[in-house]
Amino acid sequence: MSQFAVTDRAAARIAEIVAAEGRDAALRVAVLAGGCSGFQYRFELDATPQDDDLVIERAGARVLVDSASLDLLAGAELDFTDALMGSHFAVRNPNAKSACGCGTSFSVD
Repeated sequence: MSQFAVTDRAAARIAEIVAAEGRDAALRVAVLAGGCSGFQYRFELDATPQDDDLVIERAGARVLVDSASLDLLAGAELDFTDALMGSHFAVRNPNAKSACGCGTSFSVD
């Protein structure tokens, strides 16, 4: 299965956020146990890649994904949605069998 991908829109937004922060950082995408469906996505700025991270560089932005999260994100894609109801990062994950209305929680069963 292919690795995690980042769209141009997501990369552009990450680059904007990092520039506004004024520091050298990447967006860390992680999957944690919890949420209303069993797993949830977490997004945070991180300046220090870990040894087991997948580092994706695209259009001036960097994304970090730890190896444990990558197992649940293999073949998924990070996108950025700018809609009338709000702007947010979204993960299109083929491994998710169901998701909840919040868009950040999913299950794989």
